[in-house]
Amino acid sequence: MKLVFSILFLSVSFSTFLPLAIARGGLHNSNPPGLEYGPRTGSRRHLFEDDESETRVDVAQGYMTNTELERAIKAFGQKCSNISRVYSIGESVNGVPLWVIEISDKPGEEEPEPAFKYIGNVHGDEPVGRELLMLLANWICDNYLKDPLATSIVDGVHLHILPSMNPDGFLLRRRGNANNIDLNRDFPDQFFPVNDYVNERQPETRAIMKWLREIQFTASASLHGGALVANYPWDGTQDKRKNYFACPDDETFRFLASVYSGSHHNMSLSKEFEGGITNGASWYPIYGGMQDWNYIHAGCFELTLEISDNKWPIANETGVHGRIFSSDGGRPLPGFIVIKGINYTVQASRGIADYHRLLASGGRYEVTASAPGYKSKTTGIWLDKAGTNVDFVLDPNVNLRGIPLRSACECRWGTRSVIWDTHLEVYLLLIVIVGFLLFLCKRRTYSRLKQRQLAGPKRPVVV
Repeated sequence: MKLVFSILFLSVSFSTFLPLAIARGGLHNSNPPGLEYGPRTGSRRHLFEDDESETRVDVAQGYMTNTELERAIKAFGQKCSNISRVYSIGESVNGVPLWVIEISDKPGEEEPEPAFKYIGNVHGDEPVGRELLMLLANWICDNYLKDPLATSIVDGVHLHILPSMNPDGFLLRRRGNANNIDLNRDFPDQFFPVNDYVNERQPETRAIMKWLREIQFTASASLHGGALVANYPWDGTQDKRKNYFACPDDETFRFLASVYSGSHHNMSLSKEFEGGITNGASWYPIYGGMQDWNYIHAGCFELTLEISDNKWPIANETGVHGRIFSSDGGRPLPGFIVIKGINYTVQASRGIADYHRLLASGGRYEVTASAPGYKSKTTGIWLDKAGTNVDFVLDPNVNLRGIPLRSACECRWGTRSVIWDTHLEVYLLLIVIVGFLLFLCKRRTYSRLKQRQLAGPKRPVVV
């Protein structure tokens, strides 16, 4: 349990360290008309997109396209082949593979360890989850055997990550899939036979259901956008009225939701949802939801995490970003970025050497890029609200004979992976997700150890 509290403390410390950068801003003002769901007291949730409306600016600019996401997933599988496996659970309506990243010390094998899944982009117009889950996967890969949290996840959990359940909807910039069906209303429902006809279910829905028949998941979280709250079952009521409707494990679900929300700086301070959590039916009833189906038919405890007020946060909202290259062949350099007067260093990614440095807008900054074996370069920038792009080309150091001194790192991994320079809330969410995962894992491990202690030192029995 000490490890769990360390994770939560780290999350809270992170949110306190950069409070201004984590502030949400722009609540309910940046989405086009038609996104609100019915009359509500207090703030209202962005739920349904007006598919016929046209936006002047492509809201997906700066996010990974479906092709780029697929390349990033496959590149991840090559980069971290020792602790991961990439597989598909099916295809979308338009034939786009639903790729999953499995992370474990024994990928592809059955182990007596809890299995967890994370699903992003259930609704096509909520892309935050797909970016965040790729960040999570790469963080675990980069920090395995270096960071105790990443190592504990790999060694003690079977983690499965589906970055995008609805790639067709993402391409169309709308909530539903290619058939304009809301996938979070397409599962069999406990109260009403709305989806009893198997052949009428969407291929994405059928893929999830088949997936859960093959793997016994302990817990799960699906990542959504449009609000900041941790939502738990039940999602519907028998009389279709809006009121609190508890499932048999209501106390456990409330606790799990509270652990997540309590570690999230903005969610925990919610004025709409007490404690930043809500029973789904108490918020607004839905039917055919994935969350309830997981619990009833698959024995999987799933939370629906609403992680962003704005469904389409601007990808380059503020700060400086770019890439670092070598002048000797144009290779990407996983170098470092330092801002004069700020004692904090940002490292470029090891794949394509892209960096993203959040900064307050409206000022002048001196930005220095460096890499081992190369000469540093410094440039001055004026930063406005839209942010700015600065690429660096560094010259290698040379010895007395004029021969370049090569960098010890000749890393050449992967493909393009969009890392936000927008809300640091994304990075906070990354830490919180890891905490939520480790909490569930440690809770189950503690229970097993306690049972063994009560049972005494006995030899294993094979039944």
